[in-house]
Amino acid sequence: MAQYTDITIDQGSTYSGKIPVVGANKLPVNLTGFAARGQIRRSYSSLTSVNFSTSIQDPESGEIYINLTPTQTGAMKPGRYVFDVEIYNENETDVIRVCEGQAEITPRATKPIE
Repeated sequence: MAQYTDITIDQGSTYSGKIPVVGANKLPVNLTGFAARGQIRRSYSSLTSVNFSTSIQDPESGEIYINLTPTQTGAMKPGRYVFDVEIYNENETDVIRVCEGQAEITPRATKPIE
């Protein structure tokens, strides 16, 4: 079962987060052989989405890093969104949702200089 968490993302800023993947025994899950992917969208039924950049730097630590660029967050309208992150193996015979929740995009006052 995926862990539930809410995140706040500042519009127009870089967003970085870390997702610890832990088992029922509360120990880190070894992510060797897995990759990660995740998306954020206005609602579960929205046809458009923004892809998180994901990385697993040390599989034995059980940590997934997610990122959005300032361009990505700048293009998102302020408000509530939903997101999730999955891990999957090479041939996608194992796909596991590890995190899900709501994301709040907070508006910015400072705009890029043109």
